[in-house]
Amino acid sequence: MNREYPANLLLTEVGPRDGLQNEKGQVPTAQKVAFIEKLVEAGVTRLEAGSFVSPKWVPQMADTAEIFQKLKRKEGVKYIALVPNRKGMEGALANQVTDIAVFTAASETFTKRNINATIEESLINIQEVVQVARQNNMWVRGYLSTCFVCPYEGKIAPSQVLKVAKRLLAMGVDELSIGDTIGAATPNQVTDLVSLLGQEAPLDLLALHFHDTRGTALANVLAGMQAGVRKFDGSAGGLGGCPYAPGASGNLATEDLLYMLEGMGIQTGIDLQKVVEASQIIAQALGRTLPGRYLQAHLAQASRNS
Repeated sequence: MNREYPANLLLTEVGPRDGLQNEKGQVPTAQKVAFIEKLVEAGVTRLEAGSFVSPKWVPQMADTAEIFQKLKRKEGVKYIALVPNRKGMEGALANQVTDIAVFTAASETFTKRNINATIEESLINIQEVVQVARQNNMWVRGYLSTCFVCPYEGKIAPSQVLKVAKRLLAMGVDELSIGDTIGAATPNQVTDLVSLLGQEAPLDLLALHFHDTRGTALANVLAGMQAGVRKFDGSAGGLGGCPYAPGASGNLATEDLLYMLEGMGIQTGIDLQKVVEASQIIAQALGRTLPGRYLQAHLAQASRNS
């Protein structure tokens, strides 16, 4: 293996929240819990379990409190809840959540469409959430969307991403996930942005979150690894897409990422075949095939062999 690649990586599974939030139908809570627990059984140690948002805006996340109540939480696993505001934090605290995520974007228009606020207003809101989190010894992940291209504004200047990222890091987030929200980034853009961000913050604070809309997600992961990033996001089966980003197809499939990393000899501690089993649980609940390429190839081979 080329020595520019690491021996191991840390993956965050976003399927149960980011993956399901854009689904038209409501997945039964019991099947969401089974999905999450199968992912943990597979070796996932960090995952988005839900979001304490208004069910009016994201009805698919209306049962997040019930999910946290029913989960058999395993020690050492981060069950992350997205917390958009003070009310959401109240829900997280009431359900003994210890790991949360906050979010904003590098695009002004996207932020207004997504949360009906300016970037500055969103940062003020996040600051309040982070302060409460610190008072309660919570781990905080920050999400920064539209870091490469915005569906409304087009290309986003790296300097704009850096400006917002510095604000989030100054608040004391434990980790910052840099998002290619509509899957438009190319490897050179990833290299350039990581290099710029790395001048202001240790790379171990950064994670990369890719969508595979234009088929560049795995290439972007390789570029991110070469640039020194060791944390990446994936979504089981390729679930997901942003409701506020027209044309944004699914997240990078966790199985596709694991297959590539295993072939390169890079360790994650996650069992690929058990992630496939988790994806099949949620695919059955949704009543459709998921878009992940490895998953589809695996199912096609299983069908031929049966």
